[in-house]
Amino acid sequence: MTEPLRILYDGECPFCSAYVRMLRLRKSVGAVELIDARQPHPAVDRVRALGLDLNQGMVVLMNGEVLHGDAAMHRLALLSGPSATLNAAFAWLFRDPGRARRVYPALRAGRNLALRLLGRQPIPADLRAVPAPAPPE
Repeated sequence: MTEPLRILYDGECPFCSAYVRMLRLRKSVGAVELIDARQPHPAVDRVRALGLDLNQGMVVLMNGEVLHGDAAMHRLALLSGPSATLNAAFAWLFRDPGRARRVYPALRAGRNLALRLLGRQPIPADLRAVPAPAPPE
C-alpha cells in the first residue's frame, strides 16, 4: 500500500484552508491527507525535526519527498486536475517553478496579514506548549 499524499497547512488561515479544499488531486494521486499544522500529528513532528518553519509555507509529503513553500505549491499545481477557474489560475501560476518562487513570498505575506487582521497567532513552534482549548459549556 502506498502512503497518501500529505499536505500540511495552516488550518486557521482562511486562504490556506480554501486552497487545500479547492485542489482536485484525488484523480491524479489517489488518497490525500490534509493535515492542520496547528494540531499534533506525527507528520508535523517530522517536518519540524527537519527544521522547516510551517509559518513560512505549507508542506507536501509525497513518495519520500518533503516539499516546502513554493516547491510544495509547484508540485500541487503539477498534480491538480483541471476544474474551476480559480484552480486553473493557481495551476498556471505555480506550474513554472521560477514563477512559483517569485510569487510565493507575496502569498505568504498575505497569509500573515490575514492572520493578524483576524487576531490569530502564527503556528506555535511546539504544539505541546499550547494549552488545550476549553471544553464547551
